[in-house]
Amino acid sequence: MEEKKIINGLNDQEVLASRQKYGENLLTPPAKEPMWKRFITKFEDPLIIILLVAGILSIAISFYEYYGLHEGTEVFFEPVGIFIAILLATGMAFFFEEKANKAFSVLNQVNDDEPVEVIRNGNTTQITKREVVVGDIVRLNTGSEVPADGLLLQAISLNIDESSLTGEPICHKSTHETDFDKDATFPTNYVLRGTKVMEGHGLFRVEKIGDNTENGKVFVASQIDNSVKTPLTEQLERLGKLITWASYTIAAIILIARIIMFFSNFSFEWVRFLQYLLDSIMICVTLIVVAVPEGLPMAVTLSLAYSMRRMLKTNNLVRKMHACETMGATTVICTDKTGTLTQNQMRVSEMAIDRETEEHKALAREAIAVNSTASLDFTDTHHPTALGNPTEGALLLWLNDQGYDYRQLRTEAEVIDELPFSTERKCMGTLVRSAQLPGKTILYIKGATDIIRNYCSSIMGNRSWDEISNQLLTWQNQAMRTLGFACMLIDDDNLHEGVIPTLLDTIKQTGKGLTFQGIVAISDPVRKEVPAAVRECLDAGIDVKIVTGDTPGTAKEIGRQVGLWTEKDCDNCVITGPEFEALSDEELSKRVNNLKIIARARPMDKKRLVEALQAQHQVVAVTGDGTNDAPALKAAHVGLSMGDGTNVAKEASDITIIDNSFRSIGRAVMWGRSLYQNIQRFILFQMTVNVAACLIVLAGALMGTQSPLTVTQMLWVNLIMDTFAAMALASLPPSKDVMRDKPRNRKSFIINPAMTRLIIGVGCLFFVILLTLLYMLEHAPIQSMTDFLTWKNMGDQGLTDHELSIFFTLFVMIQFWNMFNARAFATGRSAFHLKGCKGFGVIALLIFVGQIIIVQCGGRMFNVSPLSLSDWLIIVTSTSVVLWIGELFRLFNKRNKQ
Repeated sequence: MEEKKIINGLNDQEVLASRQKYGENLLTPPAKEPMWKRFITKFEDPLIIILLVAGILSIAISFYEYYGLHEGTEVFFEPVGIFIAILLATGMAFFFEEKANKAFSVLNQVNDDEPVEVIRNGNTTQITKREVVVGDIVRLNTGSEVPADGLLLQAISLNIDESSLTGEPICHKSTHETDFDKDATFPTNYVLRGTKVMEGHGLFRVEKIGDNTENGKVFVASQIDNSVKTPLTEQLERLGKLITWASYTIAAIILIARIIMFFSNFSFEWVRFLQYLLDSIMICVTLIVVAVPEGLPMAVTLSLAYSMRRMLKTNNLVRKMHACETMGATTVICTDKTGTLTQNQMRVSEMAIDRETEEHKALAREAIAVNSTASLDFTDTHHPTALGNPTEGALLLWLNDQGYDYRQLRTEAEVIDELPFSTERKCMGTLVRSAQLPGKTILYIKGATDIIRNYCSSIMGNRSWDEISNQLLTWQNQAMRTLGFACMLIDDDNLHEGVIPTLLDTIKQTGKGLTFQGIVAISDPVRKEVPAAVRECLDAGIDVKIVTGDTPGTAKEIGRQVGLWTEKDCDNCVITGPEFEALSDEELSKRVNNLKIIARARPMDKKRLVEALQAQHQVVAVTGDGTNDAPALKAAHVGLSMGDGTNVAKEASDITIIDNSFRSIGRAVMWGRSLYQNIQRFILFQMTVNVAACLIVLAGALMGTQSPLTVTQMLWVNLIMDTFAAMALASLPPSKDVMRDKPRNRKSFIINPAMTRLIIGVGCLFFVILLTLLYMLEHAPIQSMTDFLTWKNMGDQGLTDHELSIFFTLFVMIQFWNMFNARAFATGRSAFHLKGCKGFGVIALLIFVGQIIIVQCGGRMFNVSPLSLSDWLIIVTSTSVVLWIGELFRLFNKRNKQ
């Protein structure tokens, strides 16, 4: 029963006292494993175990050389270097995994910041869920999530989904003892945190918050779903397995070949054989470390974490990680109208409700005040804001502008029954004992005029249905939302909660109908940025379809204003909900791609549209803000909920558009496409290094020469390839140029033909260059880079530490400059275009400085000796040719495209 006095709720002092006593409305997450345990798991990687075993064997050999052969302490440098490199590799992987987890953990706190309507200081206002305290009076509306446990004060047709706690999808709630279900798991007049309002509305007083709620007792901290297998992750897994098995096979061939070579060239001695076998194992491990792309998962994780964090700045709150990637493959966007294409700032534009007499005026005011679930927040007394349904809020704002307090009108009228609005019914009703006509009981109805008209037998004032229809058509052609109002005096016999549907059925049967009061036009202008955003999506090859509950006229006008509907479009591009439902699956499959607008749509129409498009192999993104949108949001490849939408819609979505704007959807597509390209760039860089490094190690092993790159050196190269390159290329900013391309085929392999040519061509070229350098270093003494100018073949002389340092640095610097080429891949720009690439520049500098430190200070640990300044200048300058050749190719390709 409606309260006969205004409920004031808690005041500021009571809120503070309650919070100090009971704390915040937060659930305490379970304790994580200690950091040291999480770090230890990094050593469970098979490659790290192999390296640890090799390191232990290397220490054993070093002890033999030190004590048995009486060599110096320098024999321990290499095994120590191996363990330092292992710790560095595992430490870096652990650091960035922790960093990514912190980036994701912010998403687990999103639910605590959801808005909640409460009554405080006699005013309805919004606070976050975490700010709810014991004693608060909370408003519940259809679609909202219950923020705490509490006792109902008011329940109007209130049905709640308690499946998250009890398994019951629909539980009827009431404050009347006659409705109490004695067998219910929880009392009928009690609501629970985490459950969802499916229908109706009400008020409740908070009794328990946070961990003390029933939800808190069984709480398990929500986690980001990283297990979703997207087309991208499946492709990367296939690529990783292929490379891994190939590298293991090649490593086995190398080991067998070297053992055969040992027995062919040396007499058997256990110590020599063990040392030779250890060297061979080291070579195999080196090749596996280089070849296996363990950096791929890190590249994807870092790219997604970076994208999720940066997308938040463009008003896209990513709730499910896979949505970042999938948005880049989107081919169709099914968008709602209100709030996404329009401003969702509903205000009454024109009011045509009969108010000729004082009685009619009074009835109109009472109809607007009591037949509504919206409220006004008077925190700013000069500019109150609407809470709840925007259309109903616009009516309350209009009433307030006329100088009437809706709260007083609601208090004075005694509510007997309410019929909540639903998309199927398209109207709502309230039965009250009127304060404007004392002693009279009145049924107020409002909703779609064509629905309301069916219940009416008379019209207030001197107007005809033709005049009303013409006025409605004019307003609808101006993209205004229209509502009709009607009322009727009801006899007091047998009135009770739930009686309105019976009354409406009786009215239809008897023909003794309601009196039509009039109509109102509510405007919601198109957002200024939307036409350009729609054009951007259309140019990117993405179809846009409007799905709305408005009339065809209103929907077409909005479509025209945003640039989706033109005079060239035929009537087959527009369809109404009933017409859509009447289509067979075969008919729908023929028409679905050509549809642009679905007007008068119902909840399941949207879901069926999504499924029909998916059957045509389209990648579908759907926007929605209401509880009725949840089925379509779940069915879509990417569900996009609105920032001010219901919790049910947000729960069903993958991304929340905080500012509700269609422009933000376009930004999400741009991020998704750019993310995919960044991962392609990482693969291009790593695979090119893999080809060159594997061929060099394989050639050296089969030719019987010592490996030109030691395990510690290759671990540094691996660190550059996996961790640093993943960081550098994953942090590249999105490019608007990707919006000029058509959507990619989700089934196409991530290594496209252009990448294949570059990987094989450039990788083999690097191999030839490095093999030539290796030959020159082995067949002549090279003390400085200038000695290459006077090189003469003096036979195989092996490699000195200084020559190994030169080769190692040349190898790294070639890959260093090639990282710039990989960064410029598919951009159509120069590699020197580094605007917005601060992270890339910092990481490139870190690699360069790290290489200098290792060569100048690494000593026996990395099997290197310091290089002179002139050698460094020559190496850096000569290897930069890799970048200049890449620049020439990019310039040549750019001119050919022009």
